[in-house]
Amino acid sequence: MNQIPQLKHQDSANFFLLAGPCAIEGEDMALRIAEKVVEITDNLHIPYVFKGSFKKANRSRIDSFTGIGDEKALKILRKVSETFDVPTITDIHTEQDAVMAAEYVDVLQIPAFLVRQTDLVVAAAQTGKTVNLKKGQFMSPESMQHAVKKVTDSGNENAWITDRGTMFGYQDMVVDFRGVPTMKQYAPVVLDVTHSLQQPNQASGVTGGRPALIGTMAKAGIAAGVDGLFMETHFDPANAKSDGANMLDLKLLEKLLTDLVAIRKVVNEL
Repeated sequence: MNQIPQLKHQDSANFFLLAGPCAIEGEDMALRIAEKVVEITDNLHIPYVFKGSFKKANRSRIDSFTGIGDEKALKILRKVSETFDVPTITDIHTEQDAVMAAEYVDVLQIPAFLVRQTDLVVAAAQTGKTVNLKKGQFMSPESMQHAVKKVTDSGNENAWITDRGTMFGYQDMVVDFRGVPTMKQYAPVVLDVTHSLQQPNQASGVTGGRPALIGTMAKAGIAAGVDGLFMETHFDPANAKSDGANMLDLKLLEKLLTDLVAIRKVVNEL
């Protein structure tokens, strides 16, 4: 984690947090969410990275929201970083995205659907940025060692693995916590709490979710020993332009993180 500029509270023995809206919808919303999460994480001494997608390239329907413009959204991510002195993370979908986004953010995220795409992973690694590898819904924990090796073989030692669940049937995800100690052999492990509760492939073409279980999933992740948590949050999930069905309402974040810090303290003492 030391290689990420502006990452605070690294000596707190807490989990680190990747959190923010699913997609950058505009400057005001991004700054509003970031301000609240920065306030909470500073009070709780949680290392924090602001998350926001500069574009969404993997929507179910062609009429779904994909973004406000690549450069415009990336400039907003940079403004968040400069305003609140925090690092930022965004997901990429092409080799060209890697080069472009690396100019604005500190961590590049490989979406789960694309984690086997060698050219994409190598392009991200070659930027020198930390690379967050989402575990494919179709991949075993053991197979993620090869994704990590693509990063390290490209001359970049800074990789994370994020579990976002495995497909179970046609419209549900499950998290197998047995994979946490396995993947920790290869890289720091993050649990993507909110995407693990998605219900994809709905007939409507809009992904559903089970946000009432966010607290349960996050607590289980900390108890299982994950290094970090990923969660999407918004002050108005019902009207968010992407993934609102499984985002955490921002007003619930402080209580949840307070509980998680308490659980982490107990885990550290075992």
